[in-house]
Amino acid sequence: MKIAFLFPGQGSQQVGMGKEIFSLYSKEKEIFQQARKILGFDVEKLCLYGSEEDLKKTYYLQPSLLILSYITAKLLEKNGIYPVAVAGHSLGEWTAVAVSEVVDYPDALKIIYQRARLMEEASIRKGGGMAAVIGLNREKVINICQQVGEVEAVNFNCPSQVVISGKKEKVDEAGKRLKREGAKRVIPLPVSGAFHSFLMREAASKFSKVLDKFKFFSPRYPIVCNASACYAKTNDEVKRNLKKQMDHPVLWEDSMKRLIRDGVNVFVEVGPGKVLQNLLRRIDKGVTTLGVESKEDIEKLCNYLGKRGQATFLLQ
Repeated sequence: MKIAFLFPGQGSQQVGMGKEIFSLYSKEKEIFQQARKILGFDVEKLCLYGSEEDLKKTYYLQPSLLILSYITAKLLEKNGIYPVAVAGHSLGEWTAVAVSEVVDYPDALKIIYQRARLMEEASIRKGGGMAAVIGLNREKVINICQQVGEVEAVNFNCPSQVVISGKKEKVDEAGKRLKREGAKRVIPLPVSGAFHSFLMREAASKFSKVLDKFKFFSPRYPIVCNASACYAKTNDEVKRNLKKQMDHPVLWEDSMKRLIRDGVNVFVEVGPGKVLQNLLRRIDKGVTTLGVESKEDIEKLCNYLGKRGQATFLLQ
């Protein structure tokens, strides 16, 4: 049995997220004290009591989601559950980097703070929007976007879902044309900007310089990267891919197929929601997909993997 940890990105947040997880982690207070010192706001309070509007703000959401998924992964490791590889969707790739110890946890927070700030600034200056296209293959979506111009196919999530991103009016125009070409639905996404598109190019250039200020280590677990759908096994490979991530497409379907080809047959979504589990079921119905959002989820996972009793003991 081969296990991969998958870390969700923006869009997976929920009001009250972390309620079932935070109290289980022995280093919880230390984690949040570091976060408050680095970020300047109370991540624990935001996760537990923040409004839906608060959780939509890039500046607040990105570090909060990273911390929640990071704590959840540490709980799994505490219970003897380790992956053969990790991957994260967009923002989630940074959780994969932190869990793989490519950067120190405090540095991961400092980096994600800068990432969120640069993306927020780019969104304010350049605007833009995103939409999920349901029911058309990637070639058709790419072709229509190229015809419309100033809109790109940026997230290849599964065979029937591609996300487009770019200037708001061009996203709307492409959406109308894609519907005429047979798309079942085109769903505008509740995001503040045109992530992973050309409108993030300036922010990506600035972020690349930010990354050069931090020390990167070889990953504890191989990371399947968004920008290449290939493994990064050295610190330089990880950094090189992360420099591309902000303004390049997320090759999620390709990444999952890479893991499946290499024998991974259990995928654990480590963090809130079921977005990545649902995408995987559309990519390959033959693999096992599980989620972890509570003590009960961890116990079920331990039992499924033959670690019966261990979770109950460690989580008391």
